[in-house]
Amino acid sequence: MPYSCEGNIPELEGERVVLRRLAARDAQAMFECWSDPEVRRFADLPRMPDAAAAAELIGLLNRLALTDDSLRWGIQAPDGSIIGSCGLNWWQLEGAYRGEIGCELSRPFWGGGYMREAIGLVIDYAMEEMGLNRLEALTDPRNDRAGRLFRALGFTLEGRLRQYRHTDQGFVDADMHAMLRRDWEKFRTGPASRGNRGDKQDDRIS
Repeated sequence: MPYSCEGNIPELEGERVVLRRLAARDAQAMFECWSDPEVRRFADLPRMPDAAAAAELIGLLNRLALTDDSLRWGIQAPDGSIIGSCGLNWWQLEGAYRGEIGCELSRPFWGGGYMREAIGLVIDYAMEEMGLNRLEALTDPRNDRAGRLFRALGFTLEGRLRQYRHTDQGFVDADMHAMLRRDWEKFRTGPASRGNRGDKQDDRIS
């Protein structure tokens, strides 16, 4: 039977981070993340004037899970605080069996390896539980750290999509990074698996 989350956002546990459903109580933490100019610089985020707007976005993301249009987790640090979010902006379980990853991390936690671990959990869930064959990540070409992060996770840079997105800065290009199931199977069992890579400095946003 094809995968359907039907609003259920399962908790995923890593060595240091836990991915869990975002809640209204997380609005202030996510507002601080989503409103930070450095986080927003390369991210496609709506205007974020206050914590109430963050609460509205959290509600929207959770509702999108009800219709299988998105699956978004909050990234919980070891101390229990929410430091960002990640997940699948959309997925397709017919034909191409593919999905697109999105993420953002609060600036104080950049460089700590948290996003690398969080995205690793999303990748494994998408492949093992959802049955996807291809995962994509679109990054701004100027965001070198995000590009390095996905390559360190086993993605391949396939090319550049010209003026692919429209932002506050106008039309911008996007780099397409992709991982196939066969890449994932090779990467997770090889000597350079996600669990023992040490390139934490490339841990930021996409």
